[in-house]
Amino acid sequence: MIDRMELLAVIVLGFLLDQVLGDPHWLYHPVRLIGNLIAAIDHKMLDVSGIRNEKKEWRAGIWLVVIVLSATGLVSICLLLGGYVLNPVAGCILESIMTYQILATKCLKVESMKVYERLKAEDLDGARKAVAMIVGRDTQNLNEAGVAKAAVETVAENTSDGVIAPMIYLAIGGPVLGFLYKAVNTMDSMVGYKNDRYHAFGTAAAMLDDVVNFIPARISAMLMILSCCFLGNEFDQKNAMKIFKRDRYQHASPNSAQTEAACAGALGIRLAGDASYFGRIVKKPYIGDPLRAVETEDIRRANRLLYGMAFFGWGICMAVWLCVTAIVW
Repeated sequence: MIDRMELLAVIVLGFLLDQVLGDPHWLYHPVRLIGNLIAAIDHKMLDVSGIRNEKKEWRAGIWLVVIVLSATGLVSICLLLGGYVLNPVAGCILESIMTYQILATKCLKVESMKVYERLKAEDLDGARKAVAMIVGRDTQNLNEAGVAKAAVETVAENTSDGVIAPMIYLAIGGPVLGFLYKAVNTMDSMVGYKNDRYHAFGTAAAMLDDVVNFIPARISAMLMILSCCFLGNEFDQKNAMKIFKRDRYQHASPNSAQTEAACAGALGIRLAGDASYFGRIVKKPYIGDPLRAVETEDIRRANRLLYGMAFFGWGICMAVWLCVTAIVW
């Protein structure tokens, strides 16, 4: 039987693997399997070609959540148990790999820095294409500042659901709970839209995502504000707290603006505002004050905040994990 210190080493190794490897394109990510399952259920259960029944679609959305979470949990448990039954070393290696695949710190940095590199090379078209890979808005008409702002917003928002929230769930329930969280997050990203197709079917997934991210989003914002104290004069901790308190609910989601507000305040810039989606302008409130214009270097600064809070968060999660395992081990 693996002891607590060995299991701690396994989890730390998973974190380090994420820092070193990220998500290389050649490696098939298990979240894609979850996405394929969601797409198959969507195709099977949601028929928008005839007369719509909102209540029926809402119930189908609940079944989507039940099926996806059940399948994800069952497969995760079977994989881990199978690994440890086969060989304790094999189980440790598998658990490290599963932990690594739940985290997205380096991936978020790599993809956003592609935008930074294109902007530094004065390749605006290339930067628009790079940022289109990590945002949902239309990017073809964005200027340099608009591209940089979109990249900063993505880094700021995803520090919670891509980094800190997975860490928290890993600390509480290991890779099984971590993958259950990723399943909820993936469902929300695929069907949690208030549009004609998903406004009823995606309600359960969107509501569950709001619930599971409620506490992590606020912890993430606090960690981002704390990180400002240790990252140098480019970051304003007092303004980060001020803007966080004022603007953290300036979003349709109760969670999305938490870290975005902290980031805007830390950098002294204004984020959010109106954006184009599928050719239609969507009105959104601003977050932060325009103490200066958004610039390309803000992408790099946002990533410094990301890594600062990631290491703080990992230390806190390890402390929580040690406390939990000391009680239940």
